[in-house]
Amino acid sequence: MDKVLVTGGAGFIGSHFVKRILRDDDVAQVTVLDALTYAGHIENLGEAFLSPKLTFVHGNIVDVDLVDALVREHTAVVHFAAESHVDRSFFAAGAFLKTNVLGTQSLADAAMRHGISKFVHVSTDEVYGPLPEGSATETDPLHPTVPYAASKAASDLVALSYFHTYGVPVCVTRSSNNYGPYQHPEKIIPLFATRLLRGQQATLHGRGQHVRNWLHVEDNCAGIDLVLRCGVPGEVYNLGGGTDCTNNELTDHLLRLCGAGRDAVVYVPDRRSNDIRYSMTWDKAAGLGYQPEHDFEEGLAETVEWYRHNPDRWAPLVRNPRAARATVALAPAGEEVHAQ
Repeated sequence: MDKVLVTGGAGFIGSHFVKRILRDDDVAQVTVLDALTYAGHIENLGEAFLSPKLTFVHGNIVDVDLVDALVREHTAVVHFAAESHVDRSFFAAGAFLKTNVLGTQSLADAAMRHGISKFVHVSTDEVYGPLPEGSATETDPLHPTVPYAASKAASDLVALSYFHTYGVPVCVTRSSNNYGPYQHPEKIIPLFATRLLRGQQATLHGRGQHVRNWLHVEDNCAGIDLVLRCGVPGEVYNLGGGTDCTNNELTDHLLRLCGAGRDAVVYVPDRRSNDIRYSMTWDKAAGLGYQPEHDFEEGLAETVEWYRHNPDRWAPLVRNPRAARATVALAPAGEEVHAQ
């Protein structure tokens, strides 16, 4: 693979992936391109930022000239950068479409021009829409119900169109809900954990009946790495295999781990268009050798412990989400910071 460009590499999943591939002997250089919005932080990279193989670039994937210059210098692209929070998409759909669709098109265009050897576009099971029963396969129709999922479905189709039209070696991965350390506290597990650890209440939508599949972030990254190396261009790979549970069941786990009682739970009116259940098969990825390894209860306990022992990482985000920026000095947009 030699030189890999990772977009959104200072985010939750992206930073875990960067740390993983920096350990690989066949990776000579990793460049992280990240806009450092409220959900992206250099601190997520931790000690990886000291690696001589890592270069950080502060910039946006919709910056066509910057993207072109970076893609030109790399042999593979792994594309995590996206607006990803469902609730925010209700009020800022345009930002989601701009970043997720036009940003993906910008990267795919550059990959076409510069002969990239592999382009992995990272997506979500939410593009399949609600499934009261059964499980989606990679060939099932997409049926997104919220602006976030619609923007991801559109970006999937844009990326794949560059394979069919121009021969860009695109693979798409779609994972179920990820959990683990470093996740922004707007998502349900860190949101509830940080509230409960502060003696506050957890607010459940509806009656907590919604079902999600929970996959440890390291298992997702292992799957993405496998698709980067072995995935067939033009194919979609579902990365599931985590644990299904209702939000009620998830909350019970978090109450126990945080030492809180059921009186810490408050039920609130359901969110608009809150899909009742997501589910998908992952046989195709298993055929490549993908196999999740993390036990859900152990992984969740380790995650809660991380939030318990690292309040300096999430407390500023809870107090003022936009004030929580990287503590190191940032280069101007488009200027490189070499970690040596």
